[in-house]
Amino acid sequence: MHDHENSERLASYADVLASELPDSWTSTYIPPEHKDDLAELVDRIWDLDLVAESLAHHPLQQASVLTRADGARLAVLHRHDERDGFLIAAVAPRDLPDEAYRDIHEPNGIALTDDPFLGAEQVAGDLLARYDIALTQARHNAAQGVQPSQADRVVLTWQPDGGLAASPVGEKAGAVLATNGFVRDSAGVYRLNGDDIVTQARAVRDAGRQLDALGIGTALQHPSGGIAPAATPAVAAAPAVHASIARTR
Repeated sequence: MHDHENSERLASYADVLASELPDSWTSTYIPPEHKDDLAELVDRIWDLDLVAESLAHHPLQQASVLTRADGARLAVLHRHDERDGFLIAAVAPRDLPDEAYRDIHEPNGIALTDDPFLGAEQVAGDLLARYDIALTQARHNAAQGVQPSQADRVVLTWQPDGGLAASPVGEKAGAVLATNGFVRDSAGVYRLNGDDIVTQARAVRDAGRQLDALGIGTALQHPSGGIAPAATPAVAAAPAVHASIARTR
């Protein structure tokens, strides 16, 4: 049975916590009936220590998610060890590729006092600093392996998962890429997945034509730069080998 009192306590605690953290944060409560949202949150929690152990023994029934203006997220959870207070964990961004998390030390969560004002001091003095470092590293990694574009040429770089990526991209070129299915991630990289090769090829062809009309060339390259630039790629061929890289958190 859903414990309404505990739900209100969690939501209220998270609201106060969000208002006390540095920068601008909002708080959103996820109730037990939103099972898909809770499952997605568990999959994104960036922890291999205290919070991961708690979730291994106690499936997530509810949570509050704190979101910063830049998209960073923190999850506030109930403790289940007979102690007062809550747990808080960093949440990995949704829009970065799996390889972005390689070789990054997890910003493991912490236990919080039952007082949200003291809890905010704990978060600001510990978890937030480690989380921001990990986010910076992940976003940097996401931009690696992408041949840089120029003002007059967008370079589309093959990714290990068969997708394509382009960065940096000007406003006009970015608008064209977005119109043709590319998604801008939190690192500023425009990405097009390779799940459907035919759709991918059409998107690259159409984007190439539209960019060409703006006087912007396009090129297809591997991260090593081994493929010679092409003025406008007519068809995007899938790379010979797709390497599946699992994100470790």
